[in-house]
Amino acid sequence: MFEVGEKVVYPNHGVSIVEEISAASFHDSDQLLVHLRLLSNNSKVMVPKENVDLVGLRPLCNRRQIDALIQNLQNGKIDIYKDWKGRYKQNLDKMKTGLLTEVAGVLKNLSLVSQKKSLSFREKKMYERAKYFIVSEIAQVREIENEEAVTLVEAALESSLEKLRKRLAAEEKAAQEKAEKARIAEEARIA
Repeated sequence: MFEVGEKVVYPNHGVSIVEEISAASFHDSDQLLVHLRLLSNNSKVMVPKENVDLVGLRPLCNRRQIDALIQNLQNGKIDIYKDWKGRYKQNLDKMKTGLLTEVAGVLKNLSLVSQKKSLSFREKKMYERAKYFIVSEIAQVREIENEEAVTLVEAALESSLEKLRKRLAAEEKAAQEKAEKARIAEEARIA
């Protein structure tokens, strides 16, 4: 269970502070409520203790996990989906988990898509939420300003996109060379 004053992550909303834990009666049953203040917009949320796992409320990551997240953002491995609907549904499901690795996948995917064409309104909002979600946790864990965390995330995303571009170019070149060898072999067979 969380403690008052502890910073936690509320999926799809980012870092929050536990402001109070109190008992309340609903429909003749007592429940323990965790009162959160979302840092993104200063709004307040109450989560019944029994639903903490269901909503995915979790403690902040540690520095090692943040370092692994940044490496993940830089690695050049980006999911590529064929159709918009499939991409949107998968990204939405990943966002709901609140897991940094899943949200990083969404951010990388939408970053790649935005390089090719402009994102739809819904995907643009999802991109912004994913970026804020990651930036806010990095800033809290590393104890840096949000602007510094944004710079870190953007540099990692650019590195990832560059690695992907190089890999795709190498694959395309290998495919062209293979096709050329097959054409030469076919010409030699006919002659």
